[in-house]
Amino acid sequence: MAAGLSHRRDRRDYSNRVPAFDSGAMLAVAREEAMLGRSEGGVPIGAALFTVDGALLGRGRNRRVQDGDPAMHAETSAFRNAGRRPHYRDTVMVTTLSPCWYCSGLVRQFGIGHVVIGEATTFSGGHDWLAEHGVDITILDDPDCIAMMRAFIEKCPELWFEDIGVDGTGTRRGE
Repeated sequence: MAAGLSHRRDRRDYSNRVPAFDSGAMLAVAREEAMLGRSEGGVPIGAALFTVDGALLGRGRNRRVQDGDPAMHAETSAFRNAGRRPHYRDTVMVTTLSPCWYCSGLVRQFGIGHVVIGEATTFSGGHDWLAEHGVDITILDDPDCIAMMRAFIEKCPELWFEDIGVDGTGTRRGE
């Protein structure tokens, strides 16, 4: 973990209001996307959007490096690939890493009802805020997701800091 960044481990499960689904199988789709991103030289974060019944609507990966697009986070990519719907209340966003504030805003804006997070050890984004606003949160503490991010952060710290919006000292830009 980089100096100046504090990360909490949150093992709470806020999923008491959502029908049962196979979060492990859903995470496997997101993890596959993260591995594709890594193989393309990008940030290894993957996501997928499902219905609460487990139907895959869209999948994607962080493509900021590959596309030169600072807004193409994994959750954004999965959301775009899912296409339009009348509403998103009955959907589950699955992501390999705790969603950043940008992606947390997407979840709130479109009323996605549940977020499954592979890990929040290497980065703790807006999942507490989402829970405070009624979004069900499940954090899996997946060892493969943790290992993948730790290896990436060690190998590419500058790219990691760019992705999460901090400088090399751990200070958020603009502060």
